[in-house]
Amino acid sequence: MRIKPFRGIRPPKALAQQVSSRPYDVLNSEEARREAEGNPMSLYHIIKPEINFEPILDEHDPRVYEKAVEQFRLFREKGWLVQDEKEKYYVYAQSIPDGHPLAVNGGRTQYGLVVAAWVEDYMEGRIKKHELTRRDKEEDRMKHVRVNNANIEPVFFAYPHRSDLDAIIARVASKEPEYDFVSELDGFGHTFWVIDDAATIATITRIVGDIPAMYIADGHHRSAAAALVGNEKKLQNPNHTGNEEYNYFLAVCFPDNQLHVMDYNRVVRDLNGMTPEEFIGKLSENFEVNEYRDFDTSTSRDFEMVRPKALHNFSLYVGGKWYSLTAKPGTYTDDPIGVLDVTVSSNLILDKLLGIKDLRSDKRIDFVGGIRGLKALQDRVDSGEMQMALALYPVTMQQIIDIADSGNIMPPKTTWFEPKLRSGLVIHELQ
Repeated sequence: MRIKPFRGIRPPKALAQQVSSRPYDVLNSEEARREAEGNPMSLYHIIKPEINFEPILDEHDPRVYEKAVEQFRLFREKGWLVQDEKEKYYVYAQSIPDGHPLAVNGGRTQYGLVVAAWVEDYMEGRIKKHELTRRDKEEDRMKHVRVNNANIEPVFFAYPHRSDLDAIIARVASKEPEYDFVSELDGFGHTFWVIDDAATIATITRIVGDIPAMYIADGHHRSAAAALVGNEKKLQNPNHTGNEEYNYFLAVCFPDNQLHVMDYNRVVRDLNGMTPEEFIGKLSENFEVNEYRDFDTSTSRDFEMVRPKALHNFSLYVGGKWYSLTAKPGTYTDDPIGVLDVTVSSNLILDKLLGIKDLRSDKRIDFVGGIRGLKALQDRVDSGEMQMALALYPVTMQQIIDIADSGNIMPPKTTWFEPKLRSGLVIHELQ
C-alpha cells in the first residue's frame, strides 16, 4: 500500500470539539440543523450546507455546493481551520468508556492512523470494497470534493494488524494529545495526536508499504468519490507527474483486531397478507422456532435475553412476542456470501415469505443499526408502523476481509461500525 503524510487542515486545539461533527450520512438535514444550532463553527455548515438555508434546500441544489465552498473559505478566514506547515501523519483514537451501553466486557479503544491514501490503490483494487455503491450518491460526494478541492471527511479503512505498527502508534499515544474530548451526544471519546518526526514518518510509510491491501470498513461512497475525483484531475492535467496532492485522499486506517462490527437489523411494514400465526407456521419449514415465553415485552428492559446467540440464529418480533429462529441444516450454503445471515434471512424470509426481493429499493423494508438496540425494533412494531422486526447476528471482521479478498460483494445493509469517525478533526486539500 502506498501512503504519504500531508499538510492537514484542522481546528486549533481549543476549537476541536466545536468544529468536529458526525459524518454527513448518519443524520438528515433537520437533525444536522438542530445539532449545529447556535454553533457557527460546526462542520455541518460545510458537509451539510443545506442547513444554512431557510427553509432547508434540497441537498443537491447547486446553491448548496456553492455554500459549502463559501463556508469552507469562511472557516479558514476566521481561523477555525488552519493548515499545518509541514506534512504529517496523525493518530486518531476512538473510545467507548466502561459503563457505556455499547461497552462489551468493559470499555475499549481503537487507534487509527490518519494518512493520505493513494488513488491508484483504489483504482487497481488494492483498497478493497465489500459493498456496492450507488452512482447518484457517488456523484453527490464527487461534487462536494470537486468544489472544495479537498477531502473534507475521511474514509474508514481496516488493515491486517501488525505488531510493529502497533508499537509505533502506542508510543505516539503515550504522549500528550493534540485533541481529547468526549462527545456529549453519544458519550464516545475522541483523542488525536500529531506525528511530525521525520524518522517516524518514514518508518510508517515503509511499514504500510508492505501491507498488501486495505479494506473499506465504512465510507464506500466517500472512497469512490475521492478516488474518482483524483483520477479526473490526473486525466485533465497534461503536465501530470504523479506527485500531485490530488493523487491521494484522506483515510483513517485501523488494525482489524481492534474493530467491532455491530448488527444491522430489519423491520418490515406487512406480512404479505399473512397473520402472525400463519407467518410463524411458514417459518417453521426452514427454521427451528421457539417463543421466548418468559420475556415480558411490556416491562423488560433487558433485551440481551432475546439477542441472537450465534451465526444462523435470529430473533423475530411479531404479534407482540419475541421468537428465536435457528436456520435448519441444508437451508444455506457455506460459500462466503451464502453463509452470511443477511443472505439466509433475505432468501428464506424476506424473499420467499414476504416477497421482498430488492433490499435497496423496496419501500416495505427499513433498516435499524445495532447502536439503537433491540428495543428500537420492538418500538417500531408496537407503534403500528411496522408488523415484523428481525434481529441478526453481526458479521465478523474476518468475514468482511474474506468476501473482499474473494472479489464478492456483501448484500445491502450488512455492517454497522461504531464509533463513527468524527469529521473535521483534519481535512486533506488536493493542491
